[in-house]
Amino acid sequence: MSENLPALQAQGVRKTFEAENAPVRALRGVDLTVPAGEFAALMGPSGCGKSTLLNLVAGLELADEGTITVAGEDVTGRSEDDLARLRRSHIGIIFQFFNLLEGMTVLENVALPAVIAGRRRRMAETRARDLLDLLGIGDKAAAAPGVLSGGQRQRLAIARALVNEPTLLLADEPTGALDSEGGQEIIELLSRLHSGGQTIVLVTHDAHIAAAAQRIVSMKDGRIAPAGPGSEAPPGPAVPARGASHGPPARTPGSAHSVGG
Repeated sequence: MSENLPALQAQGVRKTFEAENAPVRALRGVDLTVPAGEFAALMGPSGCGKSTLLNLVAGLELADEGTITVAGEDVTGRSEDDLARLRRSHIGIIFQFFNLLEGMTVLENVALPAVIAGRRRRMAETRARDLLDLLGIGDKAAAAPGVLSGGQRQRLAIARALVNEPTLLLADEPTGALDSEGGQEIIELLSRLHSGGQTIVLVTHDAHIAAAAQRIVSMKDGRIAPAGPGSEAPPGPAVPARGASHGPPARTPGSAHSVGG
C-alpha cells in the first residue's frame, strides 16, 4: 500500500435495514478517513450505527449507497469471492464473542487463515507460534480454545486476526465479553500493536475504552458527530514498512474474518 493512501476511506455511506414496522436507517451518509498507522475509536450508544459501519468496511454487509476503500481497494461492488480475498489481504477482525473454532487447537485456529490465504502450513504455523508468544499464550498452542480464560480467548482471536499482516485491524467491542481486568489487558495489547505501526479501528460504547485510541470518532443516529474537544490525541508513531523487524508483527498482522471469509 502506498504510504499516501489512507488505510480506510468511507464516503457518503448509507445503510437501511428493512424492519417489520418501518425501515431502520442505520447509516445516513457517513464520511470517515483513517490514515495508515492511526488508532481510531468509533464511540456511541447502542444503535448509533458503529457496528454496522464496521461490518460494511469488512465486507460482511453491503452498503446501499456510498463508497468504501481499504488500502486503496474498493470494498463496495465486489463479489463474495473478491471480498474474501480482500479480507485475507488487508483486513483483520476481532469479534466481541471470539468466533473461535472449538474443534481445533489454539495453534490451528491462528494458522488456518494463513493456510487459506496460500501460505505453506509450516510457514503458517511458524507465524502462528510467533504471534501466540507475542501475545503471551504460546504455552497454550496445543490446547483447545474451550479451556482458555476469556482474556486468553480474546488474545487468541487477536492472534488469528493478525496472522496475515492486515493493513487494517477492526475490533468490534473486543472487551465486551470480558471482566474489567481482562478488558484492560486487551486494550493495553491493542495500544502496543498500534505503537508498532498497526492501523486499528475500534468500536465501543465505553468512554474509558475509547480513551486508549489516538482519535475518538463519535457517532449518533447513523452519522458522524462533529468533532469536539478531546477527540484528537497527539499524532501517533511513524508506520514501519511492511516486514520491519521492530515492534509487534510487521506492518500489521492478520487475516480477519475468522477462517478466511
